[in-house]
Amino acid sequence: MSTGPAVSTGPAVSTAPAPGAPAAGPARVVSLTAGDFTLTVNPVDGSEIEPLRPGTEPGRPARRDAAARAVRDSAARPPVLPGPAVPARPLLECEEERERLVRLLGRGRSVRLTGPAGSGRSALLDAVADRCAGLAPDGVVRLSGYGHQQPGELLHALYATVYEAERARPGRIELLARVREIGAVVLLDDLEMGGPALDELLRATPECAYLLAATPDTRAPSDHSHVEEVFLGGLGKAECLELLESGAGRPLTDEEIAWAGDLCFASVGLPLRFVQAAALLRQRDELNHSDEDDEEEEPGVFEGRPRDAVQVPLPTLAEGAAPAELLASRVSESARAALRIACALGGELPHHAHLPALVGDTHADTAVAELLTCGLLTPVGTRYRLAAGVARQLEEVGYGDTASEEARTAARHYAWWTGHASVVPERVAAEADAVLAALAGADVVAAVLLARTAAPAFAASLHWEAWERVLRSGAEAARKAGEVAEQAYFHHELGVLALCEERLDRARAELETSIGLRGALADKRGTVAGRRALALVVDRENAVAAVSPPLRLEAPAVPAAPAASPDAVTVATPAAPAAPASKAPKTAKPAPGAPAASEAPTAKVAPVAPGARVAPVVPVSAEAVTRMTPVVPVTARSEPPTTLSEVFEDAFPLTPKPAPTPALRPAAAPAPAPGRRRRVLLAGAGALTVVALGTVVSLALSSSDTSPPAEGPSVTRTPTVTAPTTAPVVSKNDPAPEPPVSAPPAQSAVPGQSLAPTPGRTPARTPSRRPSATPPNSPPATSVSPPPTTAGPSPTPTETVVPSPTATTQTGTATAPSPATGR
Repeated sequence: MSTGPAVSTGPAVSTAPAPGAPAAGPARVVSLTAGDFTLTVNPVDGSEIEPLRPGTEPGRPARRDAAARAVRDSAARPPVLPGPAVPARPLLECEEERERLVRLLGRGRSVRLTGPAGSGRSALLDAVADRCAGLAPDGVVRLSGYGHQQPGELLHALYATVYEAERARPGRIELLARVREIGAVVLLDDLEMGGPALDELLRATPECAYLLAATPDTRAPSDHSHVEEVFLGGLGKAECLELLESGAGRPLTDEEIAWAGDLCFASVGLPLRFVQAAALLRQRDELNHSDEDDEEEEPGVFEGRPRDAVQVPLPTLAEGAAPAELLASRVSESARAALRIACALGGELPHHAHLPALVGDTHADTAVAELLTCGLLTPVGTRYRLAAGVARQLEEVGYGDTASEEARTAARHYAWWTGHASVVPERVAAEADAVLAALAGADVVAAVLLARTAAPAFAASLHWEAWERVLRSGAEAARKAGEVAEQAYFHHELGVLALCEERLDRARAELETSIGLRGALADKRGTVAGRRALALVVDRENAVAAVSPPLRLEAPAVPAAPAASPDAVTVATPAAPAAPASKAPKTAKPAPGAPAASEAPTAKVAPVAPGARVAPVVPVSAEAVTRMTPVVPVTARSEPPTTLSEVFEDAFPLTPKPAPTPALRPAAAPAPAPGRRRRVLLAGAGALTVVALGTVVSLALSSSDTSPPAEGPSVTRTPTVTAPTTAPVVSKNDPAPEPPVSAPPAQSAVPGQSLAPTPGRTPARTPSRRPSATPPNSPPATSVSPPPTTAGPSPTPTETVVPSPTATTQTGTATAPSPATGR
C-alpha cells in the first residue's frame, strides 16, 4: 500500500471496502514511525507518542524498481473519467521548446518553464516526460507544487516516490541524507514558491534535474540558483485555426475563420481560449442541428421542436473572450450543479464519485467529463479544478449566491465519508484540497465535526501539511462553538505534530494548553496522554541543552603588556550575588589569627593607563564571567536621598577628574565613612544659611530708619518705631504737623476726622472701609505700646481708625505715647 501524500489508489472513491483492505472498527488506530518516535494515531483520546524501542529502528529503505515507479506515476495523474473519452489536445508549435527542454534536462540543468494560465504548460510537461524516461537512474518523478510554499512536503513526496517506506516518515536529518542520493528528472507543475524556498529545494537534491512550470506572477529564483528560463508564449493564427478545427470536428466557414482571427488577436493566442471556442461551436451546431445526421432525419412529433429551427448566431467577441457564462448555460443541469459546488469550494471540484451524493443525481459523475471537454476544468495533480478565470466569470452571474449552503453540504458529506471505516487514509489524502476548502466555508458546528474525523486520516496518510491545517481550523472552530473537549483534542494533536517535527517550543505550548483544558473537564485519560507527551518534550529539551550548553566566558589571562582602553574596564563578576554594602558594618576588627587585609587573596588586576577608571577588586569565583562595563559617573548610594543636597548630588554628580595611578601601599588605611563628609558639608551649609537669614533680618530692621516719601499715605501692617519727639498732626484736607505733647489729650472723636500715620514713619496696612463702631461722642481708640525693656525706641504697630463715612473725609494720625508716660 502506498503512503505518499496526495496519491490516489484508484479511479473510484466509494464507501465500499477496498479489495484486500483489512477490516477496521469505528476507531481506526494506526501506528507510524516518525523519526525517533513511534506514533499511534488514536481518534478517540488523541495520538500517543513514545520513543522507539531498542531494536525496532527502521533500516535503510529500498529503492523502487521501474515497475513500481510506473504504478506510482499512473497514480499521480488524474483518474479516468466515466462517460465518453475526452479527446486528446494536439500540441502545436511547441516542438522547438520541447527539444530545448529535453536537451537541458539531459545535461543535468534545471529549467523554469514560465507561461500564463492556459498556455499549455501541463501538456508540454507530458510531452517532455515521454522523451526523458531513460535519462536518470530513478526515472521521471511527477509532483504538484500547488499550495506548497515551503519545500518540506515536496521533499517528503519525492522520498515516498523513490523509496519504499510503508508507514514511516523520516526525520529531517535522515530525509536530507536520503533525497541527496536521488537522481531523477522531477517534473514539478503549478509551482508557487521561489527565492530562498526554491533554493533550499535545489540544494537538498543536487543529483536531480527539475522542470518547473510556473506562471509569470510566481516569485523568480535567485540569481545564484543557475536555473534556466524558458518562456512559453501564445499560438499563431494558423495554429489557432488548426486547434479550433480539431476541437469542432469539422472545417470552419469563412465567417468562423474571421471570428477566430479576431479572437486570436484578443486572446494573444492562448490555447485555452480556443478549446473553449471549439466547445462553443459544438454547442451551436447542436442547437442549430447542422450535423449531417440531423439533415437526413425528419423532425418528429415527440421531439418538441419546430421544423424551421431558429439559427443560433456566432458568439460575439466578448463572449468568446469570457465564455464561461455561455458555456455553463448550455451544459446539463448536473454539470451546472457541479459548477456551483466548485465555486463554493474556491474552485476545487470534488472527485467524480462524490458528485452523485452532493448533487442528488445518480448520473452526476459524468458531469466532470462534460465540463472538461468544454474547457471549464483543468487537471491539477490527481484532481480537477476550475480553469483560470472561470470562477470569477461564474460568480458574476450568480453561481456563488448559494456558496454557504453548498459548503455546508460538502462539509457534512466529507465528515461522514472521512470517518467511514471502509475509506483508507490514502483516499482521504487524495481529496485533501476539497476537504480543506469545505472546512473553510462551513459553519463552526460542521467544521468541528469534519476536522475531528479528517485529522486522524491525514495523520495516518503521512500528509502532515494538511493535518496541521485541519487541526488549526478545527481548533478555531471549536473555540467559536464553545466545544472545550474538541478544542483540547486539537491542541493535543498540534503538540504531538510539533514534537514529531522537533519544534519543541511549539509542542510545549500546545500540550500545556491541552492539559489545562482537559484538567478543567476532569478528563483523566486525556490528561495522562498529554503529560506523557509533555515529558518527552522535557527530555528533548534537556538533551539539547546537554549537547549545546550555554556559552560562559572565563576570566581572561593577564597579558605581558596590556593596553587598557579609557572607555571600558574589565570587571570580574562573581556568580553569587554579593551582600549589599549598606548592611555591612562600618568598622570591623580582624579576628585573631585571620590574615590581614593586605594578605587576603585578591584577583590579578592589569595595569591601567592614566585616565582610565579602575573598578574595585572583588573575589572571583570559579564561575566568574568577564563583563565589559563602560566608564560612566556612578554614584553608589545604599539608601534613598533624604535631604535637598543629596537630591542635587544624585541629579548633578561632579565630573570625576582623571587621577594618577595610586602607588601600592603596604597596608590600606581605613577609608572614612561615606556619610561623614556629607554631614560636615550639611553643617556648614546650615551655618551659612543662619548667617544669611540674620543678615537679611538686620537689614530689614535698619531700613525702617530711612525716610519714606512725604505723600501717598499707604497703610501697612509692619512694626514701626515711634520717637518721643513726634506729635500727632490733624488735617482736614492736607496733613499738617501736630505739636509735640507728652501725652495725647482725651478728645472726642469728631465725625469725619481720622487718624493718619505720622510723617516720617512707615505707614500701616490699608484700613477696611467698614464704618466704625465707636459713637461720635466717644473718645477715639488709640494704640498703646507696652513700656520698653531696653533704652532704645520701642517698635509698635500703627493702626488707623476710620470713622463713619461723611461728605468730607479727614485723616488723622494717632501716635503711640512716649515711653516715659507709659500710656
